[in-house]
Amino acid sequence: MNCNSKIIEIVACCIYIFQEPYTMTQGSELEGYCIDLLAEIAKRLDFKYTVHLVKDGKYGQQDESGNWLGMIGEVVRGEAELAVASLTLTATREQGVEMSTPFMQTGIGFILSRDLGSEESHSLSFLFPFSTEMWVGILLAFLVTGLCIYLVSRISPCEWADPETDKHSFTLLHSFWYITGALTLQGAGPHPKGLSGRVISAVWWVFAVVLLACYFSNFNAMLRSDSKHVSMNNFEELAKQDVIDYGTVEGGSTFNFFKNSKNPTYRRIYQHMERKKSCVASVEEGNRRTQEGNYAFIGEAASLDLAVARYCNLIRSSELIAMRGYSIAAPLGFPMMKNITVAILQLSESGELAFLQSKWWASSCLPEGGQAPHALQPHLLRGLFLLLALGLGLGLLMAILELASKARSQAKDQKKSCCSVLLAELSQRFGSRGANAGTETSEKSKA
Repeated sequence: MNCNSKIIEIVACCIYIFQEPYTMTQGSELEGYCIDLLAEIAKRLDFKYTVHLVKDGKYGQQDESGNWLGMIGEVVRGEAELAVASLTLTATREQGVEMSTPFMQTGIGFILSRDLGSEESHSLSFLFPFSTEMWVGILLAFLVTGLCIYLVSRISPCEWADPETDKHSFTLLHSFWYITGALTLQGAGPHPKGLSGRVISAVWWVFAVVLLACYFSNFNAMLRSDSKHVSMNNFEELAKQDVIDYGTVEGGSTFNFFKNSKNPTYRRIYQHMERKKSCVASVEEGNRRTQEGNYAFIGEAASLDLAVARYCNLIRSSELIAMRGYSIAAPLGFPMMKNITVAILQLSESGELAFLQSKWWASSCLPEGGQAPHALQPHLLRGLFLLLALGLGLGLLMAILELASKARSQAKDQKKSCCSVLLAELSQRFGSRGANAGTETSEKSKA
């Protein structure tokens, strides 16, 4: 069946253009996003098709006489019934052919060589290895641990170093200073003397060492990651500089967008491309010139993202303009265009289009480890926080047992109630102990 077959015979002659990953060759077979898309549509609408390559290698634009070239031209002349490619839906093309609902949305951006990019600086970048929730958890752990060490040092009788003066070294300020020293891997003496204080101290040191190891590991991964941003993030910055040359595909929809735009920035970009003759004949040539350096290739984001995924030395701008869609073209009055539009919508709603895009746009430029580093979340260190909580609880319990043991011994010697002696000890440690100690010291000085 030749390409002039009528649609009532349920055989469509389709045309394509070589562009990765839309249509490529694997041996003698064709493969790619558009090939899979065409197969899915044909399966849903139950028709057969033949395919051939566009003769002039162009997508579709009009010459000076108003005649269509490329895939659009072959569809208009009846040489093909369907043009399946990354064919941008435009008002001019819609006047010459029937175009389906877009099967992919994209916009215009530009790519640069990574050597021309610079990391986006941030004054608080040292906080990025941990998430906000993680920092809040660390702050709470710091406050609770400092308070626990202070309480243990007050409760435990082993921490009152000089029984004669009852001078206590672990004040609330020193407790927080002590655990701060652990975070910097430096000791801040004096150290706890009792077993309860040493337990809390040891658990906090383990917590601090593991936490620092995770921080520096994630920070190093972020420094080594490929998450760089271009030094020029938008078209206004690109238009204002004259150091880097830039261009797009000659005669394509992106070229026509800048040519017909009334925006001063976009007009300046078009005038630069015309003055410098910096446009290229194909997307592949644009990618090649960009890799060679000192050139920015302007194109549609879908194609640019593929280049970034395939060539690790390229990066894309963060700004996208002139959002548009890719559609399938057919002759005016084509009877199956309505059905093709419905099939595309069904594929979109079922997630099939998203699956095809993830399949053919898979990146080969992921950093070591297989995925980009992210801020560390608290649930990843849940066990570490649990260990700290258990250590704090154990330390407090041991301090209470130490004080209870001393109170029991004193109650036995003084023939008093153990509870009354225990309450008196707690009152002295958290209330009048310091005052009594000062009075006793003063009386001994007078004597």
